Amino acid sequence: MSDHIKRSHNVSLLLYHLVCPVKYRRDVFKDFNGVSQEIKNICLEIQQRYDIHFVEIGIDEDHAHFLIQSVPMISPTNIAKIVKSITAREIFRRKPIVKRELWGGEFWTKGYYINTVGHAASEHQIQQYIKNQGLHNYQQLHSQQLTLFGGT
Repeated sequence: MSDHIKRSHNVSLLLYHLVCPVKYRRDVFKDFNGVSQEIKNICLEIQQRYDIHFVEIGIDEDHAHFLIQSVPMISPTNIAKIVKSITAREIFRRKPIVKRELWGGEFWTKGYYINTVGHAASEHQIQQYIKNQGLHNYQQLHSQQLTLFGGT
């Protein structure tokens, strides 16, 4: 369970579920060793510089899920911008072969999905969903599990 963030004039508990697809939906996380772990390492570095905490990170073949806690001063749009720009720049710097494979010079697509996550059961459900990304034989966690992008 995430804790409230206390600042001098406010207390907040803001959780966001961010999904970022890889450009051209390429399977870079599967095709290149170490890219998934490198994304997680970069996110830990982002945590140290910004008021952004990564509660959970899940990587599938062609997209990544992030459960993020932040403060009210950083908008969801800015959170997505920070995460996408820094992870892309650092992956290209640390894994140059990935930049050669993604011929347009971009790691992530322009689009992304972000939503707010309620406290208690919803946070746990999202956390488990993200944790199980990339595991093809996982069971559905709940009969009314969230569906992304309006699918069934």
